[in-house]
Amino acid sequence: MKLTKLEHAALIIELSGKKLYIDPGSFTTALTGTAGAVAVVITHEHADHWTPEQLVRIIEMNPDLCIFAPAGVVDAIAASALNGIAVTTVMAGDIIEVAPFTLRFYGATHAVIHESIPVIGNVGVLVNDEFYYAGDAFTIPEGVDVGTLAVPAAAPWMKMSEAMDFVLAVKPRRSFTTHEMLLSRAGKELSNARIRGVTEQGGGDFFALEPGESLDM
Repeated sequence: MKLTKLEHAALIIELSGKKLYIDPGSFTTALTGTAGAVAVVITHEHADHWTPEQLVRIIEMNPDLCIFAPAGVVDAIAASALNGIAVTTVMAGDIIEVAPFTLRFYGATHAVIHESIPVIGNVGVLVNDEFYYAGDAFTIPEGVDVGTLAVPAAAPWMKMSEAMDFVLAVKPRRSFTTHEMLLSRAGKELSNARIRGVTEQGGGDFFALEPGESLDM
């Protein structure tokens, strides 16, 4: 499998000429070249993880596209200009096959931002028992030997020590940072250094991917 990092939280995973998009949101450059997409996973309803416009760019080139998301996203899509588009509601414990991808879902809620802000649904996804991305949460996929882990670098709902503890708990063989559009270049370099340190402490390798760069898994 090949993973390509886009801006912020968006990712593309490719295998056997097919593409899986994850969290194509508002902080990500307008998607192009989406032909070959078989599925989209949206972890939660915040706009930095999905927008109707980004979904349209994928659907237009892939009319048989499968979309998987928690209930809050399903409701948001139904209330948008995309009303009528089929979306499959997923939750922790679900396992779905969309050849050539096997998707396993984890977790139930977004990390707390502040007590004054309602907590929404969020799912993490494990792809082909190799790549894990928790969305806006630090849900640990218990009992899974994670090959490649996407680690959030910065967000209103987290602090760096939590991301570091997440990496230490998962002990991936490879990691890279995501969710980083709120950071300056200096902030990205600091985050990369911290995540590199704990990844290597657990015996793994860290990759400082920039948007548009890829990693073979």
